[in-house]
Amino acid sequence: MEWLYSLFIEHSALQAVVVLSIISAIGLGLGKIHVFGVSLGVTFVFFVGILAGHLGISIDPQMLNYAESFGLVIFVYALGLQVGPGFFSSFRKGGVTLNLLATGIVVLGTILAVLASFIPGIGLPDIIGVLCGATTNTPALGAAQQTLKQMGLESNTPALGCAVAYPLGVVGVILAIILIRKALVRKQDLLSSPKEDKNQTFICAFLVQNPAIFNQSIESIAHMSYPKFVISRLWRDGNVTIPTSEKILKEGDRLLVITSEKDVQALTILFGKQENTDWNKEDIDWNAIDNQLISQGIVVTRPELNGKKLSSLRLRNQYGINISRVYRSGVQLLATPELTLQLGDRLTVVGEAGAIQRVEKVLGNAIKSLKEPNLVAVFIGIVIGLAVGAIPFSIPGISTPVKLGLAGGPIIIGILIGTFGPRLHMVTYTTRSANLMLRALGLSMYLACLGLQSGAHFFETVFRSEGLLWIALGAGLTIVPVIIVGAIALKGMKLDFGTVSGMICGSMANPMALSYTNETIPNDTPSVAYATVYPFCMFLRVILAQLILIFLLS
Repeated sequence: MEWLYSLFIEHSALQAVVVLSIISAIGLGLGKIHVFGVSLGVTFVFFVGILAGHLGISIDPQMLNYAESFGLVIFVYALGLQVGPGFFSSFRKGGVTLNLLATGIVVLGTILAVLASFIPGIGLPDIIGVLCGATTNTPALGAAQQTLKQMGLESNTPALGCAVAYPLGVVGVILAIILIRKALVRKQDLLSSPKEDKNQTFICAFLVQNPAIFNQSIESIAHMSYPKFVISRLWRDGNVTIPTSEKILKEGDRLLVITSEKDVQALTILFGKQENTDWNKEDIDWNAIDNQLISQGIVVTRPELNGKKLSSLRLRNQYGINISRVYRSGVQLLATPELTLQLGDRLTVVGEAGAIQRVEKVLGNAIKSLKEPNLVAVFIGIVIGLAVGAIPFSIPGISTPVKLGLAGGPIIIGILIGTFGPRLHMVTYTTRSANLMLRALGLSMYLACLGLQSGAHFFETVFRSEGLLWIALGAGLTIVPVIIVGAIALKGMKLDFGTVSGMICGSMANPMALSYTNETIPNDTPSVAYATVYPFCMFLRVILAQLILIFLLS
């Protein structure tokens, strides 16, 4: 039985891999169990690690430190790559209001946490850990721990506070949403449709009746008009064509135009008259509109096209086709000439069948090739992120230099590479499954190590008076900011309940609460709002956790 002892008990690299794998497997398995529709998911790995640590199971300290650091780096970098493409765009298209409200939740919770640190018997590292648990934010916990290590202070106490507050952090957001709905939302408001995003792509048809544009080319008209638009089809004398930029418009031409809904009125004045037909219904068979042209989705898979502007391909003039819309990460984009293409973009192409086949060869459309992630960009990004995280920089009033650390550096570089990598012709595309795999692997390693470290003193902490105080404070940090800002959004800013609920879930990084919200609201506005605020709030919490410790403990 000596081999069993060496496999599970005796400290070695093999034993560390076995223990962490077992903890992760059990935690992930238990995380699939739902109670009243709520599950802790991958976070259950944390609690299995705590139980293992409480039972006396341990691994080599150096292996523990390596696995914890490597897991955290993989997780936050993959997270940065995921949120990067939508990070800066979340501040456009009506997202400013939602991000301001979500920032209010983050800042209010942080202020309450700092005030709570003045309660006798509660230290700032303790309450930061409680805040991370109350907001279900393990990246912020990792950032706080790394900052404490850089400052030469004990780094395990935040993990205890996080573990104590986490369960109520998951459930508390759901309870707060229920309270807001019961107290502030009428039943008819739940059944009413939310306002459409006026910046989403919108399809409409116009009849050319404005004498000012008769016998003018589309290019010259586009230069005189402020709103951006794409003319998908042109009907003249019973014939349909794909108009090029040199096409001359004449009186009575019928145009199918893709633009933004907020610009329809301006384009109506420009062209002359808008038709009443609704071209935005989901059940429209575009290939049945006319016999000469078809519509087909083509995916950009050729790496050399990554980062190129759509106009540089000259597809319309060379092949006689038109690109009406571009789908990227579930978002519809207007196919303007200035649009920078990214690997994985899905283009809606309109034209004759033969022309579309030729364009398909230009763009690639080899979907299988996208299933192989470019790991070179991943590892280069991690190296750059760690290098940036190790750079010391001075802040006035702080005696010791500040570093972004293992969490701050990689997540910032991940966001920047995810956003701007294609413009530098870096192939940063990863499939959703590949990104989730990286994140789940890194987070499982990190949480398993974190649980092992915290387990030895977890239960004695919980059942002491300070543990009960941590639980109460965590519940307050979860519920109070959410209810205050939620009430302001609903009653003060007149936002619909679905949007407010999604904003709350995104600001608290709580996908379990989002899942509950999606089941109770009959539209996708919660998911849209969640995706709008999640990137910035995740970044903000990671940075704030470090800055608070640096400013108040230096």
